Amino acid sequence: MRSLLSLFTVVALLGAASSHAEGSLADAYAIIATKQRVDLTHAFGPDTPVWRGFGQAAMGAAADPDSHRPYTIAEHGFRTTFYAMVGQYGTHIDPPAHFDEKGRTMDDIPLNEMLLPLVVFDITPLLVKEPNHAFNVADIEAWEKRHGAVPKGAFAALRTDMSRDFDSAPERFKRAPFPGWSQAAVQFLVEQRGVVAIGHESLDTDASDDFAAEAWLLKHGHWQIEAMANLDQVPASGALIAVSWPKVKRGFGFPARAYAILP
Repeated sequence: MRSLLSLFTVVALLGAASSHAEGSLADAYAIIATKQRVDLTHAFGPDTPVWRGFGQAAMGAAADPDSHRPYTIAEHGFRTTFYAMVGQYGTHIDPPAHFDEKGRTMDDIPLNEMLLPLVVFDITPLLVKEPNHAFNVADIEAWEKRHGAVPKGAFAALRTDMSRDFDSAPERFKRAPFPGWSQAAVQFLVEQRGVVAIGHESLDTDASDDFAAEAWLLKHGHWQIEAMANLDQVPASGALIAVSWPKVKRGFGFPARAYAILP
């Protein structure tokens, strides 16, 4: 864990003198190249589970606008796809502007928020007795007794194992209610622990249907990743998360790619 934290410190100090930065990046890469990565992103297609308020994506061959003939390798030497879908599709980012008229859009979020320490709150043991448990402040404090304080500047992910149903049982995956965050937990993590962003396996943030936690997070300038995958393969602490998305001008949400770098 110490070497990985050193890596994060090195990457964060890119404003140093060029000779120092070059050496630091070489050292950082030497460390990171030996580390295992875990993909935290679902592949998506026209049948991917989507929030009930949105429709399924449509994907097909892009066509010549004059002839309306689909591009093919045989005829044109290339092929490409035309996508029609809502921004909040598959594993995706919700920037503040998703809920806040004055909030940051996707292109406003800086690069230094795209590589962060990762903590994973595993609430699957609690779901045996309470399948729709709302992760709360007491749960955070219990986690910290075992793993130490949540580091400032972290990305906090909630593990529920709902992602296992994403492809195999999409209707169950889209169920409501479901296990999620409480507003109090999100607010505590932002105000008391200084987290940058959160993520979860479900299509929405809240265990309840009032969007309270999501609204609070986004309206306070923070972002989230929804429909995450493979959190069961990531330790509670010590990993990094790398996450990015297309730089859509004034974008309110889009599929994202996230992966963990293990300690």
